Amino acid sequence: MPELPEVESLAHDLGRRLDGRAIVKVHVPQFSALKTFDPPVTALEGTLVDGVGRHGKFLDIEASGVHLVLHLARAGWIRWRDEVPALPPKPSTKSTLAVRLVLDDGSGLDVTEAGTRKSLALYVVRDAQEVPGVASLGPDPLTDDFTREKLGEILAAEGRKQLKGVLRHQGTIAGIGNAYSDEILHAARMSPFKPADSLTDDELTTLHDALRGTLGDAVARSAGTAASELKSEKKTNMAVHGRTGQACPVCGDTVREVSFADSSLQYCATCQTGGKPLADRRMSRLLK
Repeated sequence: MPELPEVESLAHDLGRRLDGRAIVKVHVPQFSALKTFDPPVTALEGTLVDGVGRHGKFLDIEASGVHLVLHLARAGWIRWRDEVPALPPKPSTKSTLAVRLVLDDGSGLDVTEAGTRKSLALYVVRDAQEVPGVASLGPDPLTDDFTREKLGEILAAEGRKQLKGVLRHQGTIAGIGNAYSDEILHAARMSPFKPADSLTDDELTTLHDALRGTLGDAVARSAGTAASELKSEKKTNMAVHGRTGQACPVCGDTVREVSFADSSLQYCATCQTGGKPLADRRMSRLLK
């Protein structure tokens, strides 16, 4: 799933490509992706792109006062096309194409979603805050006002909830998902199951530095990277996420995994849990 650094880079890349261009046509072959009806998708046709921004993991293309807001979900992505096919795409349950924007110079972009679990979302609104997911976002962790004290207030309010869940909950902190929450906690040398309100002053400073540093470094690495290269850039720079069974780059211990119903987390026991493996309930059931 694209998270804050990738969506930030997509916004910059698309902003450069779309600046001053007119949107000629919007095709939505996967109609289930469209979550709004007023204004209609056709309201975007004939508009000029004013800018591309980000709200957490949401991408916001603003054109003549109308906003096309995209949430790429788990399997969505954006592919730039220097030349869009002349024939409009046909609705198809077998195609990965969800949305296509056609621009005035014949170029455009395809929004695709792999797999059968269709959760990509497209909103056409007059104000991005009309999108429920945007309106309910927590603070952006890379803004200047996301201070150590602000993080402390958030963690105190979350009580005994586990750090992993707090970091990736979009209504608490915007933009962090499964991958970067793993990376932040590894950088901070903290267990993903550590209670949010149990941090000492020094640990709070460490977590804040790890959070800002991990996300900031990822954004800096991705700057200027084309959309087609962002996924591989993200994957190659992960320390623990997606690296189960491989060596931790810090201590050399084996990266371990805890599995859930539809996701998993990765961590290093030596770096984060005092050498003690975390209980993997799914594996425990299999071994009974």
